Parts: sequence; structure tokens; C-alpha cells
Amino acid sequence: MKATISMDSLWQTIQSLSTQNKKWLSDKLIQDLHEEKDKRISKEELLAKIDNGLKEIRLYQEGKLELKTLEEALDEIPD
Repeated sequence: MKATISMDSLWQTIQSLSTQNKKWLSDKLIQDLHEEKDKRISKEELLAKIDNGLKEIRLYQEGKLELKTLEEALDEIPD
């Protein structure tokens, strides 16, 4: 079951919390923001990945690299 709540209702609920619960919620939100930031990759990392992919394509076209099948690639993804 999915429940929805308006932002105004959510804010009213947050305002009704005790100081201790507001602090807990604040800490959890900050932790979540840090975890989301850690999941992102930098522009430099992205460009390096693109560069590496282009190099692999070039090697494949030159017959110097054999590509994996889709099944092989999917098997490498952690559960």
C-alpha cells in the first residue's frame, strides 16, 4: 500500500515532533544526503569511463579485443 502526503502536511507533522525526534530526523536526512553524494561519480570519473569504453571499441574494431556476451556481462553484476 502506498500512502501519499502533501508537503504542507509533512511539514506540520515535522513541526509537531519533539526536539529529540527533530534532531534524529535531521541526522538521518543529512546521512542520506551524504550517502547519495557518495553514489555519484565525478565528471572526471565519467570522462575516464567514456574514454576507456571508446578505447575498448577501437581495440575490438582492430581485432585486438573480444567482447563479452550480454549474459557474461550480466553475470558480473552483484546481486
